[in-house]
Amino acid sequence: MPATHIATFKVRHYECDALGHLNNANYARYMEEAAFEASASVGYDKARYDEMGHLWLAYETEIKYLHPVIYGDTLEVKTWVGDFRRVRSRRFYEFRKAGDETLVATANTDWVYLEAATAHPTVVPPELIAAFVPEGLSETAPAHTRFPAPPAPPAGMFTMRRRVEWRDIDTAHHVNNAVYLNYIEDCGMQVANHFGWPIARSSAAGWAAVAREHHIEYKHPALLDDELEINTWVAAATRASADRFYRITRPADNLLLAQARTRWVWVDLQTGRPIRIPADFLADFATNIAESIEK
Repeated sequence: MPATHIATFKVRHYECDALGHLNNANYARYMEEAAFEASASVGYDKARYDEMGHLWLAYETEIKYLHPVIYGDTLEVKTWVGDFRRVRSRRFYEFRKAGDETLVATANTDWVYLEAATAHPTVVPPELIAAFVPEGLSETAPAHTRFPAPPAPPAGMFTMRRRVEWRDIDTAHHVNNAVYLNYIEDCGMQVANHFGWPIARSSAAGWAAVAREHHIEYKHPALLDDELEINTWVAAATRASADRFYRITRPADNLLLAQARTRWVWVDLQTGRPIRIPADFLADFATNIAESIEK
């Protein structure tokens, strides 16, 4: 069995969004902090990694949101390492409210072990593996969901640009992995505005689109003052959900920095229950959808 760790977080008011829910990016921030705590608990804190000249960086993250979390809730984040693969390791997370066994979110992050001076991947040493999985690795590692190949962008692909700000940068001197969730969330709001559906209009209509899943693949770091281009389009939509893809590139060298897929679901603001995607909304977004709607 791997070493497990439970980190506790009290949801603060400024961590919630306009709907009163814990903002999506803050799940990733809790995950990162829980991972640091878990590593320190088995003898590998930041100071030791600095001394070793190595660090872990996120390569890929998946999050599934199962139930909303609100201000004042206390979240318990259980985390453990599920596998090691030469230069990588996958860490799993389960989110629960304190005193309640109901899962409110699940997640996993694929971490890459790097030499700090060169940022080159390096083989995870056996003594580090033994610290995280003292009883040895499981013979059957949990299945890994590869990042899905998006369909070709439609004619109505939406594009926005933004510049990396100082507040986006972490101690590794590049954009923190959780900030990408803020970027794609901002892009989601902008594309809604572009196609005539600002949040005020959907709220007046009595519904909201909320994220149910995020899958992000980090390719290259974004640095302070980089100009970023974010492209987005809908791959396909069903009666009540749609998968939206995002590509984040740096126009200066056309380098792909990250790509993401978000599954959005439509809910009634009064009941919180799923509803069908409104027909007028779909009609307005038709040119931004790459594939036909499932009936």
